[in-house]
Amino acid sequence: MAKITKEMGIIEAVQQYPQTIEVFMNFGMGCLGCAAAHFETIEQGALAHGMDVEALMIALNAAADEAEAQ
Repeated sequence: MAKITKEMGIIEAVQQYPQTIEVFMNFGMGCLGCAAAHFETIEQGALAHGMDVEALMIALNAAADEAEAQ
């Protein structure tokens, strides 16, 4: 069972669970290659983009769980 937390770094989450890239993009966080993504947590990035942090976390973990189940 995947456990992505809002305290994880954005790049850390993407490196561990590449399938989350699509989730980040769908939520409007398309700047995964920008400098901020290298030091921001998921929560910091989500708040900076005006996202619903809890909804993002549910979607990220669902994507990671789905990939692990395959």
